[in-house]
Formats: sequence, C-alpha cells, structure tokens
Amino acid sequence: MSDITSGTSDDLTSRLTHPRWTRSNHYDVRWTIENQMGPHALWLLEWLAPALGLENLRPGARVLDLGCGRAMTSVFLAKEYDVQVTAADLWVRADENAVRVAEAGVADRVLPVYAEAHDLPFGEGTFDAIVSVDAYQYFGTNDLYLPTLTRLLKPGGRIGIVVPALREEPAGDEPPAHLKEYWEKDPGFWAFHSPAWWRRLWTRGGAAVETADWLEDGWRDWLLWSEVCAAESPSEFMADMARWSVDLMHADVEHVLGFARVVGRRK
Repeated sequence: MSDITSGTSDDLTSRLTHPRWTRSNHYDVRWTIENQMGPHALWLLEWLAPALGLENLRPGARVLDLGCGRAMTSVFLAKEYDVQVTAADLWVRADENAVRVAEAGVADRVLPVYAEAHDLPFGEGTFDAIVSVDAYQYFGTNDLYLPTLTRLLKPGGRIGIVVPALREEPAGDEPPAHLKEYWEKDPGFWAFHSPAWWRRLWTRGGAAVETADWLEDGWRDWLLWSEVCAAESPSEFMADMARWSVDLMHADVEHVLGFARVVGRRK
C-alpha cells in the first residue's frame, strides 16, 4: 500500500472513524485490518501516548516497540511522534516487517528486529521510552521481569503498556462465573489482570508508577473492531480469532473485560 494515510471513502471507513482516536482515523482502514493481530493496536497506542508523554520526546528519541506484531504501532510511532523505533517481535519475522515499514515510508526511522522478550539484545540505557501494546501480558507477569526491562531505559525514561485486562481481580481462585468456560478453554486468560494488580507488580519491580487505569467502555471498541475484522480480514485465521472475540464480548454480560494502561518511570 503506497499511502497508508490515504483513507477510503466507503462505509467501512465511516464505521471505524472514532471520535476518541483522531490520529488513528488518518490511517487506511484496509491497512489496519490486513495487519491486525488482535484488538485495534493504533487505538490502544493513541490512548497510551499522552500518559507516556510521547509528544514530549525529542525528535529522533529512541523507542523500543516490544511485541510490535506486524509493526503497525512502530509505523504509527515514527509518523506521529518523529522518533526512532526499534520494532521487536518474536512471532513476525523482521524481514517481513521491513517490507511493511518500507511501504509505509518510514524505513529510515523503524528498525525491525527478531527478538524474544527475555533475551533482548540491547544495552543498558539504550532507550528513551519503551512501548508495548497487546503483548506484555504474554511475557511480563513474572515478578522478576520488569527490572530486566527497565534497565534498557535511560534514567528517567518511561515504559508504557496497554494490555487486555479485568476491571477488578476475581475473588479467590475462580474466574468470573459468566466467563468460566473461556478460562477453561484457554488458561492464558489468567494473564489478564486489573490496573491495581499491575500497579502493585510494577511498584514491587522498582518502577515509579505514574499511571495504572482502565479504558472506560473499552469493551465497545474491542467488540466493534472484532466485528469488522471477522467480516473483512483477508486472513481466515485472523477472521476466526475475531469471531471468537465477538463471542467473548457478547458473553461478557457484566463487562469485566477491557484494557488497562500502565506507565512507569525508571528511577
């Protein structure tokens, strides 16, 4: 796609034009659908940006996009905030992301790398900021992980994540009753936690936690995006995932699922 910010004049664009996510509205909806790997990563990054202070970073500041997927968020960071992005992912090959980055016109500002989150090939104090959107829950719930990651930040640098979350932690050892069948099918749901849980984990991990909050009505965005991707994704695998998410959102009659935003600063 030669111009990912060109937009398309169709009903799909109108449906995904969001009053809260004005920067994301400039990106071609077909491009975002083709490269999605879960909830709308650009909407979530746009929510994270003010809390993380991305607009205050100097041009050319170094940002690690950890778990970047198909590098949509990396492209967004480069275009919207004029930063140098290291786009790290384990599930998507770096050469594949390099093609996408070049097509988006930001090959000079985004460096795709293939990396595992527990074996990152970067030195201490490399980055001004670290970003992770819909990925940190896969590798960052261990008590010992955050200190190994924040050492990659310059002193005073910030790390910010957005993750699928629970509004509150379940009482005891049982998942929410109305969602129990989903937990039984996929134990990965136990990695979904509340903003308060994340604040406690990061505080224990030595970060100065500046934000740990909940996206109000985030489930609505999750449902809307999933409905669109279920119908429009060119990948049958991704369409099936989106249909599963639609079912999940409809099953969540108590709306306990959504998104948490967490921002911490290296002391």
